[in-house]
Amino acid sequence: MPKTQKIQLTPLGGVREFGKNMYIVEIDDTIFVLDAGLKYPENEMLGVDFVIPELTYLAENADKIAGVFLTHGHSDAIGALPYLLDEVGDLPVFGSELTIELAKINTQNYEPTKKFADFHVVTEKTEIDFGVTTISFFPTTHTIPESLGVVLSTTSGNIVYTGDFRFDPAVSEGYKTDMARLAEIGKSGVLALISSSANALSSEQSASESAIANKIYDTIDDWEGRVIIACNSGNIGRVQQVIDSALALGRRIAFTGYDMNAIVDTAVRLKKLRIDDKHMIISPKEIDKYPDNELVIVETGRMGEPLEAVMKMASKHHHNVKIKEGDLVYSVTSPSVAFETRVARTMDAVYRAGGVMVTLAKDLRVSGHANVRDLQFFLDLMRPKNLIPVQGEYRELKAHADLAMEIGMLPEHIYLAKLGETIALKDGNILPEGKVPAENVMIDGSGVGDIGSVVLRDRKVLSEDGIFIVAITISRSKKKIVSKAFVHTRGFVYLKKSRDLVKEASEKVNLAVQDYLSSHGKDFDWADIKGEIRDTLGKFLYEQTKRKPAILPVVLEERTNQRATKNKKS
Repeated sequence: MPKTQKIQLTPLGGVREFGKNMYIVEIDDTIFVLDAGLKYPENEMLGVDFVIPELTYLAENADKIAGVFLTHGHSDAIGALPYLLDEVGDLPVFGSELTIELAKINTQNYEPTKKFADFHVVTEKTEIDFGVTTISFFPTTHTIPESLGVVLSTTSGNIVYTGDFRFDPAVSEGYKTDMARLAEIGKSGVLALISSSANALSSEQSASESAIANKIYDTIDDWEGRVIIACNSGNIGRVQQVIDSALALGRRIAFTGYDMNAIVDTAVRLKKLRIDDKHMIISPKEIDKYPDNELVIVETGRMGEPLEAVMKMASKHHHNVKIKEGDLVYSVTSPSVAFETRVARTMDAVYRAGGVMVTLAKDLRVSGHANVRDLQFFLDLMRPKNLIPVQGEYRELKAHADLAMEIGMLPEHIYLAKLGETIALKDGNILPEGKVPAENVMIDGSGVGDIGSVVLRDRKVLSEDGIFIVAITISRSKKKIVSKAFVHTRGFVYLKKSRDLVKEASEKVNLAVQDYLSSHGKDFDWADIKGEIRDTLGKFLYEQTKRKPAILPVVLEERTNQRATKNKKS
């Protein structure tokens, strides 16, 4: 009888949130990383580009990691890979051919991982023996070709990770789910199913790909001016539909998204994307050479997020395109609920710039994720002993759990994990086993993890109440003010209309500083005097305005003649 293995599952991201998928499976003393994704920042994360999982636990156990297994080429599955490799060191990375090529673009664009090359292409026929487990794969249907689910065999049964998926029998080759393979996995026994929950609240059936293609064609055909397509760069199927429609209507296509040309070239080379007339593809610099009614501009934005780029177009800050009267912005992505506010704000900016913005989702139900029926059908095929819903906010995870109970799963075999919570699988049961660090790591420009809650709070204060700067020069030896307080402010009050307020604030600072100098003498402390200024100003400004701006005191010291002479000689 085979020895019973120690099995633990830990989500470092992707639970109780949308995106940032990263799950670790530990079998005995070996760690397997499933996906390494990022998520886009919430509205209150001011200035943050994107968010990745905390990698502390993996860095501390780097010698135990067997590899990283990527399910598909979207940023929520591969976006954090360069940061993982930089933090942990070189690890073998496995994925389908297209997924690996897109992951290469990611790692090559990040300086510390530019030369990383330990990539391995797998297919649905691949089996890899790691001793403690054999890992195999199964094809799934998503909005990008060659999406794969992952199966890890154990002595107690299979652990199955779905990645993003849905069912659609009408999709083309490269997108099809192998139903026979799913049935085979289910028959062999599933100990735990780690399953996507992103669309668990919807019972609506997604529109067929042919219906979507027809709608895109009709929308472009009906518009007389430029059409700007806002699309996720990883949604290769949608990009194909846009290309087909534009070429059929005789329009030239310009790709303006970050890395989009590299992604298109890669997909064409791998025959995952077809361009029947490559002469109709133009560079962004050539856009002004053609009449508006002959153009389709495809914008995918950074890391595949187009809304920010469209906002730049509307505010005239985009490098290549500025939205003008007669432009149509057509969003063919299906944004999550968390993005609804951003969509509305982007739409408003487009209209103010003179354009019009419409969304594909307004006319058709569009989703690359399994709905209620799909999730229950998958559960029925797998018949898992245990279910761990992932890839969704809490309400979606809960909805997925409810769906499982509707078809007979017992609640004690369903676990809604928290970020960093370790779950042990013992004797077929789920047991909590503690926690590992799993905070958000925020990426801001080239900074990784140097933006914390304090910085975000300061940014929030600055965005809401502005900053109040006061500069004053003192003489410590003479215990007096040499140059009285000078006040400068940004985003707090309009100075010309608030001169009395500013004057009184300056006087209060002068009094507070003079009192401090007179009473402290040799006990003078720079931090204390700045704190005194902050307290005095903070109370006064709140009393007068009911606002709490960020207060920045600048205290300068007069240089004495003796010190100046000494410094001059040296």
